[in-house]
Amino acid sequence: MIDGRELRAIVTPLELRSAEGAGRTATGYAALFDTWTDIGGMWREKIAPGAFAKSLQERDVLALHSHDSGRVVGRKGAGTLILREDARGLAFENPLPDTSDGRDLIVQLERGDIAGMSFGFVSIRSEWDETKDLTERTILEAALYEITYTAYPQYRDTEVALRSLEKIRDERRDHDRAGAAARMAARRARQAQAERGI
Repeated sequence: MIDGRELRAIVTPLELRSAEGAGRTATGYAALFDTWTDIGGMWREKIAPGAFAKSLQERDVLALHSHDSGRVVGRKGAGTLILREDARGLAFENPLPDTSDGRDLIVQLERGDIAGMSFGFVSIRSEWDETKDLTERTILEAALYEITYTAYPQYRDTEVALRSLEKIRDERRDHDRAGAAARMAARRARQAQAERGI
């Protein structure tokens, strides 16, 4: 986490399109609305439709490789990253640059090595429901900082992706679970205080 930013990832099919003289463009969804995901066994979470609307009007969002700010492959302010909300989620178009990262991404997307997208955000407004067996959080408004190509998506969207990543996820979850409870509880307390304006 950087400056209170949270990271989430999804598995959705990504597409590479060719345009004559214009290189390759990656398209897909960086976030899906109303899709529940498990956050380290601490709570379930979904993004509400419209959560990014204000941020898309006000923020200059980056497209990154693996959450690395030194590996920029697109920027909303430069017109090399197009973001929009639709009924399904946060859609993107990213003409990939003729750089080593851009060329590598083309190969990784064609081979299926990049399994999905991730996004970095700060929750501005959210609702918590602690009446369920597993607490539920709905993010109503978020400041979006980045979308990123990732090999480790967290939001599961397809059965094929779920089967191929299940073992990796279980290993990562087991490894992180010991320290996750304390970190998540502290983060929830800070978020609740911030949302109440304390």
